[in-house]
Amino acid sequence: MSRINQLQTYKKHLQERYTKLLEKSNDYRFIDENKSDFAAFKAMRIQTKLNKVSYLESGTLNVIS
Repeated sequence: MSRINQLQTYKKHLQERYTKLLEKSNDYRFIDENKSDFAAFKAMRIQTKLNKVSYLESGTLNVIS
């Protein structure tokens, strides 16, 4: 598997986790504030990883082009 395919697969995985955590955060907003905050915090950490993967992906695409 090439590096670009690995980055795209990892990016898709992170995006799915990010959306699930945001939904969990919104669902627990009024029920359990601690769960909501923790899910939002984990989503922020995943967003940071997504930004790094996007940067790496754009860098590899520029090298190939």
